[in-house]
Amino acid sequence: MSTKIWLSSPHMGGSEIQFIQDAFDANWIAPLGPNVDGFEQDLANYLASGSVAALSSGTAALHLALVLAEVGPGDEVLCQSFTFSASANPIRYQQAIPVFVDSEEHTWNMCPDALDEAILDRIAQGKKPKACIVVHLYGMPAQIDRLQAICQHHNIPLIEDAAEALGSTFQGKALGTWGDFGVLSFNGNKIITTSGGGALVCPTPELAQKARFLATQARDAAPHYQHSHVGYNYRMSNIAAGIGRGQMQVLDEWVSRRRAHHTAYQAALPELDWLPEPPEAFSNRWLSCCLFSDFEQREHVRLHLESLNIESRPLWKPMHLQPIFAEYPFYGGRVCSDLFARGLCLPSGSNLSLDDRKRVVDGIQRAIK
Repeated sequence: MSTKIWLSSPHMGGSEIQFIQDAFDANWIAPLGPNVDGFEQDLANYLASGSVAALSSGTAALHLALVLAEVGPGDEVLCQSFTFSASANPIRYQQAIPVFVDSEEHTWNMCPDALDEAILDRIAQGKKPKACIVVHLYGMPAQIDRLQAICQHHNIPLIEDAAEALGSTFQGKALGTWGDFGVLSFNGNKIITTSGGGALVCPTPELAQKARFLATQARDAAPHYQHSHVGYNYRMSNIAAGIGRGQMQVLDEWVSRRRAHHTAYQAALPELDWLPEPPEAFSNRWLSCCLFSDFEQREHVRLHLESLNIESRPLWKPMHLQPIFAEYPFYGGRVCSDLFARGLCLPSGSNLSLDDRKRVVDGIQRAIK
């Protein structure tokens, strides 16, 4: 059998090992340390806005964003339905109520019209939402200017889930810096990785410091262990941050390679519908995503690729269709459910070879014909 082609595997640039070796030489193996401080500064410099707290996962970052937004039991939080469950799970961590919102066809992200409808209806019911979580899916910027304006009009904190979107911009401004808080992920399959990890982007150094405080078990400034707040074990390790520092050196190149994969796929398979990129948007094209004519054709292609030892994946199943979230409100139509039924993610890693990409294209063409 041919070698496995993965959807999006880790890709080291080479310099990561030196940062790790420095941590070993200095015996900075525990959480915190010079690499953590350096990685936070590298990210802040790259984003050109905000202050950054490096954490153990993107999910931890989203959870702390909700904590800092003072979301609590019984509060309602608006959330994009078309996303991974990690976007919605932290809402339940806070014993809050998710209210799901449909996508639009231009970016596949949260629909501004459906968001406005949801806010007005919840307010009419006496349940003004406490926060709103927007996701930049597959690295594609949402219509974040419109979504931001709607949230600001209603005085609702906006949390950007940019877990898949480091390196993407909207109107030249980095994703994760438009909202009141931004969330990044460095999971093994992301645009860059720290093996596992994430970061919270805050508008002020004070909020970032509060996030770091909460992420280190909220230990008060005292010679003994004293705690006045509920804390979490969410800080990134110095070893993981060392990997991240090396990955930051190749981030732009990895983005360029993934964008090149998407351009090549689109040129080779013009009969398919592809996730569009609006003129004001720049996507890192974390994953190249396409739509087939219907569910049956999508599954036929996916299974054929599987038989060729090629990994592909259906688009995210919307949260309002998930058993765990089925009881919660949903606003919109059938955009995200249709995307789920017809969409497929193709191998898109920055380390995908040209020969392997050709294998993917040939497999799809044979399956369609």
